Amino acid sequence: MLKMLYQLPVETPAFIYEESRILAVAQAMAQAGRQSGCRMLYSIKALPFRPVLELLAPWVDGFSVSSLFEARLAAPIGHPLHITTPGLRLQEVAEIGTLCDFVAFNSLQQLARLQPTLGERTSIGLRVNPGLSFLDDCRYDPCRVDSKLGVPLQELVHALQQDCSLGELIKGLHFHTLFAAQSFEPMRRILILIEEMLGKTFLSRLQWINLGGGYLFESQGDLTSLSNLALDLRQRFGVDVYFEPGKALLGRAGCLVTAVIDCFRRNGKQVAVLDTSINHHPEIFEYQRRPEPGWTELEQGVAVILAGCTCLAGDVFGEYRVDRPLAVGDRLAFANVGAYSLIKANRFNGVNLPSVYFWDGAVGIKLIKRYNYEDYQTHWTL
Repeated sequence: MLKMLYQLPVETPAFIYEESRILAVAQAMAQAGRQSGCRMLYSIKALPFRPVLELLAPWVDGFSVSSLFEARLAAPIGHPLHITTPGLRLQEVAEIGTLCDFVAFNSLQQLARLQPTLGERTSIGLRVNPGLSFLDDCRYDPCRVDSKLGVPLQELVHALQQDCSLGELIKGLHFHTLFAAQSFEPMRRILILIEEMLGKTFLSRLQWINLGGGYLFESQGDLTSLSNLALDLRQRFGVDVYFEPGKALLGRAGCLVTAVIDCFRRNGKQVAVLDTSINHHPEIFEYQRRPEPGWTELEQGVAVILAGCTCLAGDVFGEYRVDRPLAVGDRLAFANVGAYSLIKANRFNGVNLPSVYFWDGAVGIKLIKRYNYEDYQTHWTL
């Protein structure tokens, strides 16, 4: 399917988002929400691109944000906003209170210091850290040792025992403990632990529980376990239940199309320099990932090192197999880059950001955003 993109009239490098795929996942999520009563949010940190928010708006119940700027960006759409972040600042809280309908404070100290300036319209919650790790790599793990993310459950239990008014102040709980999970079994285990630690009486006094994100799914069937968990929470505790995925909605709907701009050999291997850079998909370098090729690598194929176009020595996508030696002008595509790529991309060396297109999955392609020198100049001048 991605090979079709090579023939489309796009300038490279380009981030291309398949609208039909985004909508298919969003519609499956909305259907699961209708069946279970779970309220579905889009976590815009995955990609806060306004056209994406507008595309998803009919299918979600709100947006999850992590900063004042994200809240300002999403607010005009008119959906409820939920926020949790370790980075709340005193000078921003009053405005956040006018924009966000739900605030989950990240620590008890943050709650005590900032809640009085929040205003009365916002529902106050607390992010908790269940302390259950399901990830081997601590770089992705919100429950890592000494994590900054959320109040440890035992600390919250102790605080509730010491201050009865705290339980009356907290209207909701939020937790987010996974990254790219393929199953909702961890969520079930987390909910069991939360109930054991905090008790049915406390949970029944809450107004809402936010199950966070970090789970991947493609269809309504993949969401069956989530629906069952949400329905159970609603029936047993009378709470509203929220779910806030990001990458699940966009990850596989996005690809990065690039062209070869130079070819040479080093130590017997072909090196192809691309007109893009790992700085356009920084998680490659941050987490030492090998980007997913948008083509089938055959064992008997030609080995080629795909390198980015900046002077950073580590600007290398990796070694891949292609069906023939590459030449200047050839196009390639990396798959599954719809989330956490454009939002993290930068213009290191003055290399421009990729253009952004929406694709209908067939022959329809629409330019959404083209960056230019004026964007670069504005960033770096007074």
